[in-house]
Amino acid sequence: MPRSDEAWNQDARGETETERLDRNWSTLIQELRVVQTGVQFLISALLIVPFQASFGTLSHPLRVLYLVTLCAAIGATVFLVAPVSWHRILFRRHRLGNVVAAAHRCAIAGVSLLGVALTGSLVLVVTMVTGTIGGVIAGVTIAALFLVAWLFAPLFWRGPSQPDDR
Repeated sequence: MPRSDEAWNQDARGETETERLDRNWSTLIQELRVVQTGVQFLISALLIVPFQASFGTLSHPLRVLYLVTLCAAIGATVFLVAPVSWHRILFRRHRLGNVVAAAHRCAIAGVSLLGVALTGSLVLVVTMVTGTIGGVIAGVTIAALFLVAWLFAPLFWRGPSQPDDR
């Protein structure tokens, strides 16, 4: 029978449940800091696109793709910044477990939307440079790369028999 998370953390790290939550919160915030910078840069680049002269030449489907991409980038920002709001609102309420759990889910949603935004951005640029076929190939390729690097590889390494190192 596998050991509980609490037992594993106590034996392997010598930490209490509260220390584990503090470590998880600190790690998660560091990860979000890295991602937020990239998302902010992406949004700033996307926000200036409609003001370019060539934007008027975009077909209706590319305009829709642009709006979906922009909304995904802004949605990613909402989810990636949400843990800060959760933490501030629940600060000193002894709810760190709730904050860490919610922040984990927000980070997954934010990173997922970031993948959509980056894929959409690449499709827009490649389509403008090479045409529709190039854009579709680039989109499928980068989406597959995101799925492998951000989802399948971590799930493979996590495996059903691995301890859940929270």
